[in-house]
Amino acid sequence: MFSGMSPADAAPSAGDTAPRRAALIYNPIKVEAEQLRASVTRQAADAGWGEPLFYETTVDELGDGLTREAIGAGAAALLVAGGDGTVRAVSEAAAGSGIALTIVPSGTGNLLARNIQLPLTDPDAMIAATFAGDVRAIDVGFAEMLRPDGEREERAFVVMGGMGLDAAMIANTSGDLKKKVGWVAYVDGAARSLVKAKPFAVMYQVEGHRMHRASVQSVLFANCGSLPAGLELIPEASVADGQLDIAIFQPKTAFGWLAVWRRVAWDNSVLRKFRAGRRILRLRTRDNSIRYARGTGIQIAAGAPTPVQLDGDEFGEATSVDVRIHAGALQLAVPAGHTAPAL
Repeated sequence: MFSGMSPADAAPSAGDTAPRRAALIYNPIKVEAEQLRASVTRQAADAGWGEPLFYETTVDELGDGLTREAIGAGAAALLVAGGDGTVRAVSEAAAGSGIALTIVPSGTGNLLARNIQLPLTDPDAMIAATFAGDVRAIDVGFAEMLRPDGEREERAFVVMGGMGLDAAMIANTSGDLKKKVGWVAYVDGAARSLVKAKPFAVMYQVEGHRMHRASVQSVLFANCGSLPAGLELIPEASVADGQLDIAIFQPKTAFGWLAVWRRVAWDNSVLRKFRAGRRILRLRTRDNSIRYARGTGIQIAAGAPTPVQLDGDEFGEATSVDVRIHAGALQLAVPAGHTAPAL
């Protein structure tokens, strides 16, 4: 929903003399830093804002700490430029702050930007949204992971997370290959993971539904539904509906995996776009290779330590995950008048 203001509408009070300042958090590996900084500086000056603050991520500082530092320094607007991991980390720290965040698409995935159809190849347009765009409130998911040693860790996600084969696939993806060919590298990780894929026992309960016991390959909890290459995992997912979309992958055989692929690559991504295709889907016998559910949260307990991923980054193993959606927790700056079905 609209917040009712643009990122620049929060004008300083009569007693304030210092100009507002924006803060850019960026991954230097993913962007042309000098060019990006110059563009933010130029547009901030044109909008009557002060000199921007710049924060560069590192291997040890993914962006969440830098975002809290920027907020503490009085930043009136935030920008993030990097891959999905950087966007995830910055969104985690910005959630609940009330400060608008602008995504300047960078890197290979850009899954949140793709899901809400932001311009991917026009960074100046996104930077301009910081100072003269609209603001949308979107949901943020938080996953509390229980480690095998009993420690708990809570992290956010804005696209989707999962427990099981999807996390193993990401762990098996070569970092060097990903740098060279982008998200296509996950195909290599998937091939390696499928060879050793075995179902694992879980108990799970979606908020508002009864508890289930199942043998699964993956449990995905999503805020967005679209994947790269136009694949629709969860076609009706929205980042602003206050709901998690759950996908339980439980193929039993190789034919089951073919059914999964047909469901995602053909049924969801092609047939569902046409009236005749939707009629075909209504007549088709349902299979249980993927089960869908929706709710404000999900609790998952695995029979053994199992890999977890959030927005495409591995987060180690957990014996249980408690996931909750925080409705409208993140204020997101978008170009003026921008709309998209996922919003």
